[in-house]
Amino acid sequence: MRYVLDACAIISLIKNEEGALIVRQALEAENNVCFVHAVNLCEVYYDCLRCHGKDPAEQLLANLVEAGLVVRNDMDIDFWKSAGILKARGRISLADCFAVALAEREDAVLLTSDHHEFEPLLAVPGFLAQVQFIR
Repeated sequence: MRYVLDACAIISLIKNEEGALIVRQALEAENNVCFVHAVNLCEVYYDCLRCHGKDPAEQLLANLVEAGLVVRNDMDIDFWKSAGILKARGRISLADCFAVALAEREDAVLLTSDHHEFEPLLAVPGFLAQVQFIR
């Protein structure tokens, strides 16, 4: 199975919040691949940096990669246009648009806890991403 993790899913994992088990299982299952777009990982990084400082933020990044999270830096014209189209359609953060665009590109399930951002998109005609709420 292929997954894309947004910042909320990763933060739930590192803080061991509700939903962390689902994210952990996605990362640990042998045949799964878990992706994160660099824009979403930046959100996790700056949150850790702000709360704990540079060394813990750098260690967190290393731990996530060691755990099997595949960081993607896709930014070709078709990719960022897909993100822009999503942003124009609904009230969703630009970072989450990159997560959706990556999920669509990889035919992956997007793991998130952010009902507020994603539930309205699920009702939009032509929305292709599969979304799984972790809580």
